[in-house]
Amino acid sequence: MLLDLLDRAAAERERQALVRSRRLAHSPCSVRQAVAPVSSATPGGACHPQPLLSFSSNDYLGLANHPGIVAAFAEGAMRWGAGSGASHLVSGHALPHRQLEQRLADWYRPYIPRARALLFCSGYMANVGVLTALGSADATLFCETLNHASLIDGARLARAAVQRYPHRDVAALDAALAACNSPLKLIVTDAVFSMDGAIAPLGELLELAERHDAWLIVDDAHGFGVLGRQGRGVPEHLGLASRRLIHIGTLGKAAGVSGAFVAAHETIVEHLINTARTYIFTTASPPAAANALLASLELIEGSEGQQRRHALQQRVGELRAGLVPLLARQVADGRQAWQLADSITAIQPLIVGDNAVALALSRQLEEQAGIRVGAIRPPTVPEGTARLRITLSAEHGQDDVRQLVAALRKAAAGRAAP
Repeated sequence: MLLDLLDRAAAERERQALVRSRRLAHSPCSVRQAVAPVSSATPGGACHPQPLLSFSSNDYLGLANHPGIVAAFAEGAMRWGAGSGASHLVSGHALPHRQLEQRLADWYRPYIPRARALLFCSGYMANVGVLTALGSADATLFCETLNHASLIDGARLARAAVQRYPHRDVAALDAALAACNSPLKLIVTDAVFSMDGAIAPLGELLELAERHDAWLIVDDAHGFGVLGRQGRGVPEHLGLASRRLIHIGTLGKAAGVSGAFVAAHETIVEHLINTARTYIFTTASPPAAANALLASLELIEGSEGQQRRHALQQRVGELRAGLVPLLARQVADGRQAWQLADSITAIQPLIVGDNAVALALSRQLEEQAGIRVGAIRPPTVPEGTARLRITLSAEHGQDDVRQLVAALRKAAAGRAAP
């Protein structure tokens, strides 16, 4: 019965062009990576890796294979071993963990008075841990419609009431907060929306939190390291400062390693240490990873980090300058136009609509131009908004962006007019 049920579900995914499969990398994370073809994802599939120009990772600053960070990881492993051996609260909390938390707390004290930082093993665990620990039966969570799956799951698991407000709709949130009688109100949002690249109106949301005696929980997974003069994410980029800010950052994207952290008022962090189940009941990340992240933070806030952020913004501008005229011509020709999302970040989604069209376009780029760009489909994005999620890195050069633009122009020219 179970296998028949799963076979029917698999057939339905196939019909809707929603099948997902893993791709096997044969070289380190980089803008140029050797990747096995799709056929190798199935048992017995041939494995002949091909070098691809990648616009699909979240390694926004190009630090995942940075020699200095790799060396710090190796040094940490030589000194601290391969694993931590237990949870932080049992015996797994090592000196590099404490140093990393102290460094992150120093980063965020200008934005969160009396801030402490707490490490988690992943951004998913941090989001679920924060929402379930703070989302008591006396609370209401006000969740952005386009929040990441980890925030959605955290809200589902919390004991709190949940209200969703429309994407970036400050007025709707204001009305919902005004009508709420819960003793504890928590606004929950992505900082940079992972599939759109748009930045949440966090200044306005923080004003609402102050006015309605609420707290603002911000998942800054795609802003940390990228936004702000020293890479401290949306608080620095937007000049936010409030004790009501609970900031969650991911350390496996722009920082190039793994894990996540929460920066918040010290009382909140102490509460999380004692109540967040995804912190208490899991083995601590390797101390070597924390050692590597200390090197990553040093690089991110220094001159090299500033240079990499500048290079990244140049690539964003070049991509948009190359694609916007192309998309305008589609409209002029009377075709069903692709849409480039309005984003200033490293995430530059090209919305094509149909699931099968997105898959075919991704496959065409790989097979004809040697370019890897992932096709994103529901339920990750709303129905009818399948897209290529183009992500840029500081390691991309001008020629890389030109190559992608040329390949997309060729693909667009081959589309039949209605």
